[in-house]
Amino acid sequence: MPETTTIADRVLTTLRPIPDYPKPGILFQDITPVLRDGQLLRDVVLEMCRPFQESAITHVMGIEARGFILGGAVATTLGAGFVPARKPGKLPWERATEEYDLEYGTDSLEAHRDAWTAGSRVLIVDDVLATGGTARAAGQLARGLGAQVVGWSFLLEIDALHGREKLLGGRWHAVARC
Repeated sequence: MPETTTIADRVLTTLRPIPDYPKPGILFQDITPVLRDGQLLRDVVLEMCRPFQESAITHVMGIEARGFILGGAVATTLGAGFVPARKPGKLPWERATEEYDLEYGTDSLEAHRDAWTAGSRVLIVDDVLATGGTARAAGQLARGLGAQVVGWSFLLEIDALHGREKLLGGRWHAVARC
């Protein structure tokens, strides 16, 4: 009987690991080979949606920048609106800001204040869950704008960094884990 290849296996064998990028000691997981494979990209988006299909998601918040690519496709698949969570100074309208800590300082995410109405059901999407700081900040930003965070969906989770421990409330899902 032939061995069945899971979508997680397909993702892990397609990712391009780049050592010492963007700085020494980091093994960057380049998702562009996954994005260029049309069938794999379609399968990834469907898998990112699967646990949330019956959750009445009204909006998907995609985290800049690769979360935009996946988030837009997830939103379309779920029949939900799309809201970008951007780095400071990139949005033209009234914004809400959530600051968060990094290993080497702080950063922020912003969203438009009118991104959704109070009580909207939001799924947060990004490419990689690493330390969890950015994803947690996106959740706090969404909640600060009156949303119920239903969960988070990622292409890849890096287990050793324990990022999911920082996600508050809601469910999390990753297509692949390494």
